[in-house]
Amino acid sequence: MESSNSNERMRILDQIESNVYQIMTFATQALNEFGKDKPSIKNVESQVNQFLKSLENVETSVSKQLQYLSKVSTLHPHEGSCYASNKVKQMSNQRLELVRSRLNELEHIKIQHQMQIQKFQNSRAQKMDVQDEATNMKPQQQQQSSVQVKSETN
Repeated sequence: MESSNSNERMRILDQIESNVYQIMTFATQALNEFGKDKPSIKNVESQVNQFLKSLENVETSVSKQLQYLSKVSTLHPHEGSCYASNKVKQMSNQRLELVRSRLNELEHIKIQHQMQIQKFQNSRAQKMDVQDEATNMKPQQQQQSSVQVKSETN
């Protein structure tokens, strides 16, 4: 189907090219008639009318081709185009890169958070050790003071 559509487009473009050649021929003939010593107004008018008619046909055909090309380039589905699928792929790749970037950011934040938790736990453990040492020293100090009291009384 794509091949027949392409062939049809090429045939239309060839026809437009032929019409442009025909327009140039009509214009040349009209100018040649004007260049004569005694131009025939009837021949000039005929050539100019054919020129204008052919020019209108070419303009219509070119407008149709331009409309087709504008549809092709703006994601309208049509046979033989891969623009839409390429654009979708490109957008998907961009979204994928965005997701990867955000996941990397989250991973970085997670690592920072884990480091903060580790620091907090380490400082908490140190405080607990200091408190344990302090509580362990109190009974020793009490024993020492009771030993001192006993030795002073003796």
